[in-house]
Amino acid sequence: MNEPVYNFGAGPATLPVSVMQQIRDEFLNFNNMGVSIIEISHRSKEFEAVLDRCDALVREIANLPSNYQILYTHGGAQMQFSGVPLNLLGLKPAHQATYAETGHFSRLANVEAARFGNITIACSSKDTQYDRIPAFTRDMVSDDSSYAFITGNNTIYGTQYQTYPDMGDIPLVVDATSDIFSRPVDFSKTGVVFAGMQKNLGPSGTALVIVRDDLIGHALERTPSLLDYSVYHKAHSLPNTANTFAIYTMCLVMEWLKNQGGVAAMAKLNEAKAQTIYTAIDESDFYRGTAHPEHRSRMNVTFLLPTDELNALFVKEALANGLYALKGHKIVGGVRASIYNAMPLAGCQKLVEFMREFARTKG
Repeated sequence: MNEPVYNFGAGPATLPVSVMQQIRDEFLNFNNMGVSIIEISHRSKEFEAVLDRCDALVREIANLPSNYQILYTHGGAQMQFSGVPLNLLGLKPAHQATYAETGHFSRLANVEAARFGNITIACSSKDTQYDRIPAFTRDMVSDDSSYAFITGNNTIYGTQYQTYPDMGDIPLVVDATSDIFSRPVDFSKTGVVFAGMQKNLGPSGTALVIVRDDLIGHALERTPSLLDYSVYHKAHSLPNTANTFAIYTMCLVMEWLKNQGGVAAMAKLNEAKAQTIYTAIDESDFYRGTAHPEHRSRMNVTFLLPTDELNALFVKEALANGLYALKGHKIVGGVRASIYNAMPLAGCQKLVEFMREFARTKG
């Protein structure tokens, strides 16, 4: 195509063009071996080198303390809705955990966790259609809780924790699927951070889990081996055949992120991208943002037009103008622009140009 197509899909999401080009160039001949990365053994020295390099890049980019381990697990982020309680509820006899409910996926997480223990919902923004992040503080968490759980960024509703809550002596678990490595984070304030790869890291179906040493080895007796953090840790994430292609792609994305200047530089770019679109929304009477301004996401910008018919027409005409996958989630409708790390500023600028022209002609 002569004109670029910008992919605003929420996930699987856009990848850096240079990463996709490198995958293409190496696909039939990885590391001059004459075979593809998807063909070589996960236990080969060549793949072990990829795994080691990915570990090193994650530690560097995240400024990860030495007492945290890096795991690559099956099943994506939603598998960790089970993995987290199975591994952490055994930390205390009450088998209790405390959750903040800020959207669809945090609700799925607490419903799944309730299969394995006693789950308390400390706060929720359900009454306001999840348009904000409710206060979640240490005094809202029982001392009997094994952990406190948040979803860092809510892709459907376009809200985001601006900073993580301080839970003190209670391990904080963060589902960071849609904003991991989009900004600096002090991982030492967390117990577990996990993320499905399909937004800021690589292909779908695999998750990155970052877990503090002292939280490994407490899995409930009924925990399946491929959900047990200690099993992954002992086997360097290779207790069985891993998704080698996903890990290889993530390694390339981490290289790309490092070359962009790391998370500090990415945070500045992400702020500029989000502000470009939010400014267009706020300056218009035609568009209405759905998230409370103080809790707006820098990864998923959600907004509505005056009617459902205009929402549908906007998405249709945007696609014809090279702006792909802007339809809002089926739960809420409207428009959603997902602008993860790999989305260039030019894509956001083109979207704003289209928004202004659409409002001029249809408003």
